[in-house]
Amino acid sequence: MPDPRRALDAMVAAIDDERLGAHGIHVLIGDEGVEHRWAPDEPADVYSASKGVSVIAAGIAIDEGVLSIDTRAVDVLPQNDIGSGVEQVTLRDLLTMTSGIDFEWFAGDPTPGVDLASAMLRTPSRGPGRVFQYSDASTYVAMRMLASRVGDVHEWLGPRLFEPLGIPHPTWRRCPRGHVLGGSGLELRTSELARVGRLLRDGGRIGERRLVDAAWVAAMHDDGFDTGAPAPWSRYGRGCWSGPGSGWRLDGLYGQYVLVVPARDAVVTITAYEQERDHRLVEIAAEAIETV
Repeated sequence: MPDPRRALDAMVAAIDDERLGAHGIHVLIGDEGVEHRWAPDEPADVYSASKGVSVIAAGIAIDEGVLSIDTRAVDVLPQNDIGSGVEQVTLRDLLTMTSGIDFEWFAGDPTPGVDLASAMLRTPSRGPGRVFQYSDASTYVAMRMLASRVGDVHEWLGPRLFEPLGIPHPTWRRCPRGHVLGGSGLELRTSELARVGRLLRDGGRIGERRLVDAAWVAAMHDDGFDTGAPAPWSRYGRGCWSGPGSGWRLDGLYGQYVLVVPARDAVVTITAYEQERDHRLVEIAAEAIETV
């Protein structure tokens, strides 16, 4: 098993040498965790790493019988006007970015119309499960599906996820209608995101308490879709990407990462503001975990 301190030291040296804009890094191997900071550990937007938390939320809902992976969007979000083929789009299609709906929207974009979910569901599908298109809107609609059954997703997740992880009342940006964005906008400290990482590495369990089914966590990376793009974007699962190396990752803009490496019993969490070479951060982490 790699030594976490040696792995961390290798990562810090490489990040400093390449002058990358990291804020903090946490390395957990086995039960030993170590960290290094370049900036105070304050809550910050983890961008698309939020998608992983949304997928965990969906898994908890499925465990409780609130939804199923095959629940159709239109069954819980009735629409007066839906696009052709959208009647077949399921929760799974939305979480895997394979709804086939040509609707690219990200959290910094203007919201089209009065309801983002309705705008997406009015757009025709090219065939659910056949076409990959990455968009914050897909995760947003998935969380709207959950909200239709449980009310406010953020409040519902409190006792089920955030409180057991020791993350009191995290901020999660909302749309004009008051719903969490889902695909982005969750603000966490490095140490808090690292607890999400440990939950994923440990198959949905924190200590003796299970928060989400182990099979669901495994499906986050096993239930993948080959995107046709080159690495590191070649395979997407449910809220996460494959690689680098033998691991899989939550991946947020400007260098927000949770890299899970099961073969090494390791998880590396990085927060950063690196505008140009953000992916180099997770490459450095993977290299250190695989070689140290």
